[in-house]
Amino acid sequence: MTTTMANSMTDNDNEPLSPERVRRGRRVALLLFVIGFGPMLLATVMYYTGWLNPAGHVNYGSLVQPLVPVSQLNLIGTDGKRLADRFTAPTANRQWLMLTTAEGCAQTCESLLYLSRQVNVALGKDANRVARAAYLTELTLSQQQRLGAEYEAVEMLRRGGRDPVWPDAINPAAGPRILLVDPLGHVMMQYTPDNSGEDMLKDIKRLLKLSQLG
Repeated sequence: MTTTMANSMTDNDNEPLSPERVRRGRRVALLLFVIGFGPMLLATVMYYTGWLNPAGHVNYGSLVQPLVPVSQLNLIGTDGKRLADRFTAPTANRQWLMLTTAEGCAQTCESLLYLSRQVNVALGKDANRVARAAYLTELTLSQQQRLGAEYEAVEMLRRGGRDPVWPDAINPAAGPRILLVDPLGHVMMQYTPDNSGEDMLKDIKRLLKLSQLG
């Protein structure tokens, strides 16, 4: 009898699956996939599209990916200290930074300096949470003096003992731009002359609202 049952089971195992059993098996497999990976896929879609995302994952500036540590730029402040050191200061003293960069400073560059000032003013009570600086190469002495007088609140940075290492994505040689540095010392977003002041203001206001630092 045992042999008969075993043979019967073997015969059943060798029988071809009916279309209905195949469809049922596929539905079960799909359900298991959705249960296991559905939440992760949904979160990914929400993050990249802003769908149902209260923060509205929409950036007007261009994200810098991967983030660039400001220490890599090897810049020195007017106090003679490394710019990167400011981002290791006590939490209460950290700020966001709008950093204007350009080779020389023609009209487009000056427009960005003016734009950063207007954005800072428009931040109102949060203006002190965002500092402004510039790294401008190949300036004449008269340009240095004039820009220093017109933009007193903008700290003019210089390079350290070696040339800054600028990733291609943010290299000043590719054109003037404003880099946004977070309170942890990462270049995380950039704005070109194609961006408006309103673009920058919206991004920065949202970042300040979400930020636990700066």
